[in-house]
Amino acid sequence: MKSVSNIADNIKPSGIRKFFDIVSEMPDAISLGVGEPDFDTPWHVVDEGIYSLERGRTYYTSNSGLMELREEICKWYNRKYSIQHDAANECIITVGGSEGIDLALRALLNPGDEVIIPEPSYVSYVPCVSLAGGVPVTIDLKNENQFKLTEAELAERITEKSKVLILSFPNNPTGAIMTKEDLEPIAKLAVEHDLYVISDEIYSELTYTKKPHCSIASLPGMLERTIIINGFSKAYAMTGWRLGYALAPEKIAKLMTKIHQFCIMCAPTTSQYAAIEALKNGDKDIVNMRKSYDERRKYLFSRLTDMGMPAFEPLGAFYIFPSIQKTGMTSDEYATLLLKTQKLAVVPGTAFGDCGEGFIRISYAYSIDQLREALDRIEKFNMSL
Repeated sequence: MKSVSNIADNIKPSGIRKFFDIVSEMPDAISLGVGEPDFDTPWHVVDEGIYSLERGRTYYTSNSGLMELREEICKWYNRKYSIQHDAANECIITVGGSEGIDLALRALLNPGDEVIIPEPSYVSYVPCVSLAGGVPVTIDLKNENQFKLTEAELAERITEKSKVLILSFPNNPTGAIMTKEDLEPIAKLAVEHDLYVISDEIYSELTYTKKPHCSIASLPGMLERTIIINGFSKAYAMTGWRLGYALAPEKIAKLMTKIHQFCIMCAPTTSQYAAIEALKNGDKDIVNMRKSYDERRKYLFSRLTDMGMPAFEPLGAFYIFPSIQKTGMTSDEYATLLLKTQKLAVVPGTAFGDCGEGFIRISYAYSIDQLREALDRIEKFNMSL
């Protein structure tokens, strides 16, 4: 029998799903491993989805998605971040943000092109680069720099083969953010070296500082070279609706749409109608959920600090990335033994890149009662070591 794809065969399974699958069959276990909001999708959004079904809106949409939804997305980004895109030619609706990342990479890369990926980062970037024929080039971000990408770190990794930089801020798994002042030197390098930037902004609305999220696309010279990836899963608690979008220069958006056309056809119609309602009337929902996440964030940071687990204070997303180095255990050993003895699932830092060794990721997209019980179990576990 002929061999299968070497690239696909060599890709490692997700380090997140490994622990999720184990805990799903373990009674009384608590999982802080999956980045999924514990909130229900706001009812007015659900109701709009139901209404679309009742009206018989169960047909295919255009490959790019409903024009009304694309128009609302462009209005929303202009209102929030003063970024303008043409809804007809520069916006595509995708099946979650993950599909948008895959489409962008396949539209941009030729075999051997290098993609710079600051890590720790979302688990799909490296595999998607490889599947698109590119070469992943990682940068180890540092705890002492609050896990931000610095100008010097980026400059050191740029070569003649560099084509794309992936930015993921607010960051999964660290909770790090990058301000306008942080992004300006990065943007300057991108322009100087003619790099495309894929800016994964799925957690843009979950920023816990006085200043709102800044998109690198808003900086001089960046709109024409930036592909923004975003979606509805995190901000609107719509994970199961599987809806995301990409905003990109027209030429790139058309290439992404072409690939999407053959692989997916279009995103779910019901989800698209629900998303229109979310964009029009969902600002208060975001504020309420963000307030709750902020309270949980502060609780986790304080509690972990008190029990002697040093952690960078996250300022975005809904994750914290504490160090377990003083235990002398690897991240995988710590997470495995914690699950076995305390029935508590967290994610080893190495799931997000080799530089995540010595850390674990804890999601606080769970109720405060669950978080209290989970931290009690971690404290009990640490005292037993």
